Amino acid sequence: MKRLSMVEDQLQKSGIEDKRVLEAMREVPRHLFVPEDMRKHAYEPTPLPVGDKQTISQPYIVGLMSEALAIKPEDTILEIGTGSGYQAAIISLLAKTVHTIERHQSLYTKAKKILKGYKNVILHHSDGSLGLPSHAPFDGIIVTAAATHFPRALGEQLKESGRICIPIGGASWQELFLFRKFGRELKEYRLGSVLFVPLIGDYQRF
Repeated sequence: MKRLSMVEDQLQKSGIEDKRVLEAMREVPRHLFVPEDMRKHAYEPTPLPVGDKQTISQPYIVGLMSEALAIKPEDTILEIGTGSGYQAAIISLLAKTVHTIERHQSLYTKAKKILKGYKNVILHHSDGSLGLPSHAPFDGIIVTAAATHFPRALGEQLKESGRICIPIGGASWQELFLFRKFGRELKEYRLGSVLFVPLIGDYQRF
């Protein structure tokens, strides 16, 4: 099965070790989260377009970000950028609750349909760069678009010892960061170079 080969060849051989993450990615049918004309490429090591100039990240990046959050079964996670819904589906098998935000109406509508069977995923149509203060604080936050700088609102919505995984940078250079919250401080860890679509929203005003 292509899904099993994807996990072994693209994740395990690249250093992803979290057994719960690996099992989640074996279980979720990635091909259902991409356009029909792209399904033959669903398990290849590459991002794929999903509409509105947005993409589904390559499998390794999905696994890396999921593992970096160190999600526990009792956690509540916020995702910024639902896209096709694939990352939210993966996290739903790791956490108690997933709140996911999509700003594009068409993607929100499609994701709501495909994620219907994932009962612990709650979709929101709004500006994800501002987070979701009405449901904060969160145990973890994952951002699937590149910010030019760290969105202050997201740090404020994170629990003590919580984690944020986010790409930061511009069109030509981005790096994936993991931040952990300790009191008023955020400790950063660099996870490597990446390339995401830009994060659009009012966070840029701060």
